[in-house]
Amino acid sequence: MAENASTRARSEGDESGGTVPRWSSTTRILTEHRQCPEGCSAADECSSNSCHWALAHWCDAWRGARRLVTAELKGRPPDGTVGFLHVDMDAFYAAVEMRRRPELRGKPVVVGGTGSRGVVAAASYEARVFGIGSAMPSVRARRLCPHAVFLPGDHSHYGEVSERVMAILTDVTPLVEPLSLDEAFLDVRGAARLLGPASELAALIRGRILDQEQLTCSVGVASTKFMAKLATERAKPRVGPSGPVWGSGVHVVEAGTELDFLHPLPATALFGVGPATSRRLTRLGVETVGDLASLPESSLVAALGTAAGRQLHRLANGIDDRPVVVNRMPRSISHEETFPRDLHTGSELQAEATRLGDAVSRRLRASSLVARTIVLKVRFGDFKTITRSVTLPDPTDSAREVVAAARDLLAAIDVTPGVRLLGVGASGLVEASAQQLSFTDGTETHDAAEQVTDQIRDRFGASSIGPAAAIRGDRGLRSPLDPDQRWGPDTEDPQSG
Repeated sequence: MAENASTRARSEGDESGGTVPRWSSTTRILTEHRQCPEGCSAADECSSNSCHWALAHWCDAWRGARRLVTAELKGRPPDGTVGFLHVDMDAFYAAVEMRRRPELRGKPVVVGGTGSRGVVAAASYEARVFGIGSAMPSVRARRLCPHAVFLPGDHSHYGEVSERVMAILTDVTPLVEPLSLDEAFLDVRGAARLLGPASELAALIRGRILDQEQLTCSVGVASTKFMAKLATERAKPRVGPSGPVWGSGVHVVEAGTELDFLHPLPATALFGVGPATSRRLTRLGVETVGDLASLPESSLVAALGTAAGRQLHRLANGIDDRPVVVNRMPRSISHEETFPRDLHTGSELQAEATRLGDAVSRRLRASSLVARTIVLKVRFGDFKTITRSVTLPDPTDSAREVVAAARDLLAAIDVTPGVRLLGVGASGLVEASAQQLSFTDGTETHDAAEQVTDQIRDRFGASSIGPAAAIRGDRGLRSPLDPDQRWGPDTEDPQSG
């Protein structure tokens, strides 16, 4: 085999002989010669477990570099160094669907609940030209663009693609904070000292995601997480009067230029400025972030409250000291469903509560989490929404306990006016390993049964087995929920062709 990466690293090394080649040189190797950094070709059997033909960035030397990234962070550059990346996939769900069905490229594609009460989860940029956006009722989206392609979505597949994308990010740095399936923060301040400037890493990430997944992403680069996220918006595709306008893909806010970038933006660009807060700021004469930054903090506190006023004043002045949080624990796990018609009977809704609670417990177990509190959400036909919750004696991931709590909460609610939406959630999450064991409640049999059920679903699919209590008299046993599906019903809209 050709001279390997470790040998090249020593030849380019520092006094200890232990440095690795900078990423820029490896990028040229991969793009020009399409070979592994160790020098293998497609026909060779590379000894590195990390080698994938034309995609590998980590062989033996690179794994060493990744370990060094964490060590380098002890002597990382001071705050203010451009070293935070915000990576956001472009129209992720719609893009994945168009990848699976190339004939849809260039057409308006809408992903989400396709029934009369469904909700848009994602829209391609071609669909956004017609005013379609996420969280919009599917019926309205269909009116705005009758010729759009409406798809129910495949969240399991999106999750698989997301895992591969996140693996690409963790090849760059172990300091990755996923925000959702299609979005993450990276701290590359330590990695940049070894692998090259943050802007170069951003471009490399985009290139590798495109090569490996045939998907595009936008990357913001800045000295703080907040500024990096705003920079991503500048890099992303946008909707023009005659169609999508593709962005630069990467936007860098250089150190020292943060306020020049930030202050001309509308105040609504700040996190936490919704319609109500925006109206209050308008009464104070605030239109832009710069206007807000010029106000005394005391004025904002008086108008918005202590926490919100202080936070907005800091953000408006470019202050954000939040670190990237690796393996951030979710605050809650929930499932909800909007029904094709209002449900009026307790038996129907108890079956739905069972199905939703079962899905929540599955996600708890898959995430190795247990929950202290179970929450029930009910939205009536007139859109009045109520929530009820109960705190359990001990944290749990048991379907039996989650479902029982949800059903008890539901039993105390008068549902005769008709329920449009039902949701079950779990909060107060802690690691399952931290749960205090109990040997007196006889849960071992239930735990074993749920483990077997999970294994059956993993092997044969989510619809292969479900709780008998989820049987509804009018519709029989409904298919268990995809563990991550949260948008509306999958029933076909009678008006759809």
